Amino acid sequence: MKKPTFRQLLVEFIGTFLLAFGVGVSIAMHGFTIPTILVAGLILGTVVYTIGPVSGAHINPAVTISLYSIRKITGRQAILYVIAQLFGGFCAMLLLSALVGSTGLVPVDSLQSAIGEIIGTFVLVWGVCSVVFGKVEAAASGLTIGTSLSIGIIIALSGSFGVLNPAVALGIGSISIVYILAPIIGGIIAAQLYRWIIK
Repeated sequence: MKKPTFRQLLVEFIGTFLLAFGVGVSIAMHGFTIPTILVAGLILGTVVYTIGPVSGAHINPAVTISLYSIRKITGRQAILYVIAQLFGGFCAMLLLSALVGSTGLVPVDSLQSAIGEIIGTFVLVWGVCSVVFGKVEAAASGLTIGTSLSIGIIIALSGSFGVLNPAVALGIGSISIVYILAPIIGGIIAAQLYRWIIK
């Protein structure tokens, strides 16, 4: 694969910014409730439809690293995508701080929250892989991935806040070891298992 273009990195930045900012505003207004789950799924689905053809619409370091683990993208592409995504999350954090202050979502580093994030991200990346491997029609890609995120969040709420995205965790001011590593672990497991099952 060629190295990512500026346009690809820009849309990864924009998509991640929109997701992190939208989730942060929803949390600030309602707390982490059903509206936030819907906001996250709708934003992700919209981003997949609008920028998916440009960059693949990862907008999540866990998704990018998971797809790299099954060689769907190159190492260089993965690194630059993750940088763009984290920058998008950082910019969302700055704007959220200026407009609404803290979201008040304090991360909980525990085994229970780690398991929640792992399983939730597994569901998200499982849906992503169904699109990447061509098992879902392009017209349904945004619906599939957006729904996978919402379902993953609902499942993850059993043990965590269901962030499922290190860049969003940064954006909403809820960064922690669990919110960084657990989504990556869950995503890699899902990608590897999905590839093995499909093959």
